[in-house]
Amino acid sequence: MFESIDLTLVNWSRAQFALTAMYHWIFVPLTLGLGFIVAFMETLYVKTGNPEWKRITKYWMKLFGINFAIGVATGIILEFEFGTNWSNYSWFVGDIFGAPLAIEGIMAFFMESTFIAVMFFGWGKVSKKFHLTSTWLTAIGANLSAVWILVANAWMQDPVGMKFNPDTARMEMVNFWDVFLSPSAVTKFLHTTTSGFVLAAIFVVGVSSWYLLKKREILFAKKSIVIASTFGIIASIMLIASGDSSAREMAEKQPMKFAAMEALYEGKTNAPLVAIGLIGDPQDDPMDKTAKEDFKIKIEIPNMLSYMAFLKADAFVPGIKDLILGNEKHGIMSYKEKIQRGYEAQQTLAAYKKAQKEGLPELASLKAKFNDQNWMDNYFQYFGYGAYYAEDEAQLEKNAFKIIPPISISFYSFHIMVILGGHFLLLFIILLWLIFKNKLADNKIVLWTAVWSIPLVYIASQAGWIVAEVGRQPWVIQDLMTTSRAVSQIDSGSVMVTFWLFALTFTSLLIAEVKILTKQIKIGPKKEGGKI
Repeated sequence: MFESIDLTLVNWSRAQFALTAMYHWIFVPLTLGLGFIVAFMETLYVKTGNPEWKRITKYWMKLFGINFAIGVATGIILEFEFGTNWSNYSWFVGDIFGAPLAIEGIMAFFMESTFIAVMFFGWGKVSKKFHLTSTWLTAIGANLSAVWILVANAWMQDPVGMKFNPDTARMEMVNFWDVFLSPSAVTKFLHTTTSGFVLAAIFVVGVSSWYLLKKREILFAKKSIVIASTFGIIASIMLIASGDSSAREMAEKQPMKFAAMEALYEGKTNAPLVAIGLIGDPQDDPMDKTAKEDFKIKIEIPNMLSYMAFLKADAFVPGIKDLILGNEKHGIMSYKEKIQRGYEAQQTLAAYKKAQKEGLPELASLKAKFNDQNWMDNYFQYFGYGAYYAEDEAQLEKNAFKIIPPISISFYSFHIMVILGGHFLLLFIILLWLIFKNKLADNKIVLWTAVWSIPLVYIASQAGWIVAEVGRQPWVIQDLMTTSRAVSQIDSGSVMVTFWLFALTFTSLLIAEVKILTKQIKIGPKKEGGKI
């Protein structure tokens, strides 16, 4: 069914997509959150008529525009890569994956394009209320863009609302609302966008704190910190709530990812959550990785992992060993069994295509299997596992261990994200408290902490996506298609060349953004109508 796999091509294609996605996500979250912060500020200007709020709005709007313009380029390239580097994937699920991306382009992008012009160039040319409406619609449009790509990403991690067509060997959407409103899609959208809100809030308080350290724009900085910190606290609470829901979705739909992000090798009841940990040295022999990997250092919260996964303190949380080898007591099928069932599903499809081509009498009975929900649930559901099949029993058992994602990367990315998230929430609370006590301007430790939290929030943001994407490897579509089977059959040299071209382009864009933003921050907000 599939051609031989060029691992060099796979690795360079993965590297290129990771590069593009990570650079794109540098720009996106600031756009998601700063748009709403600007809209809140302009709302205060329209309601109060205070020109200081107009000056504050226009300043942050300018930084929003710089980031928005540079971020668009990476997003366009990201979507093109599905067709150039991942054509097998696009063929297999294009009917489903393409719909959200098309809606993004038609609805959200045009909405942003229409109103962003009024937002930037409409001052004094349209009424205050119309301008305010445009600002709000620009912010909403930016987040609507995120909805559709996040729906598509959530479907890759929890494929629902589709049916396999053996005649075309493609997945076809049968229920748009199942795809759009799946629990995974809802939690993915809420968690991702609120993380962008927190990032934008940290950006605003960090820049404003720099002004306070320089004894510049004191009133401007304090007002900005009040708005951003309030917004940040609300967003942080939403982020925690959506993260909690996301963890339960992951424990149910992607238990291997859940085990990987906690480096949990042995399943447990009353499983503790590792709050802080340093993983020991990994075993050299992959067959020995079923043993619990020792931590050099760890601080645990009793029962918390069980509660986080299943809302029961005494719930059993499967570890990597349970998922690979199976656990009859807890009804967990082994990966070896899933591989064998997936291989049977692939062989059935191959036999059907042959019977269809040659007009063989077994065509009807073979097609009947694809219409049998019981067979689909018990065999086709593991279609992707068939890629790891081997005739040799020993090799088959070894292949099962190839489905373990990178443990250390998943573990550290998750814990960095969570620890920094807690830091940001605490920082917002402290900033607000000090402002209301009129003590912030003299507290250099807190101000410098806010400034240095800007790079930290970008690290946390990237760590979140690393957990989501690295933790689900080797799947590009959970249980249905591996990353190695999704690539286009193109020359690996061309992917290598474009990787370095994109790396140079994206790095240049990032440097340009940092320089432009830094220059504008040093210039500071302009006076609006004279002295205020």
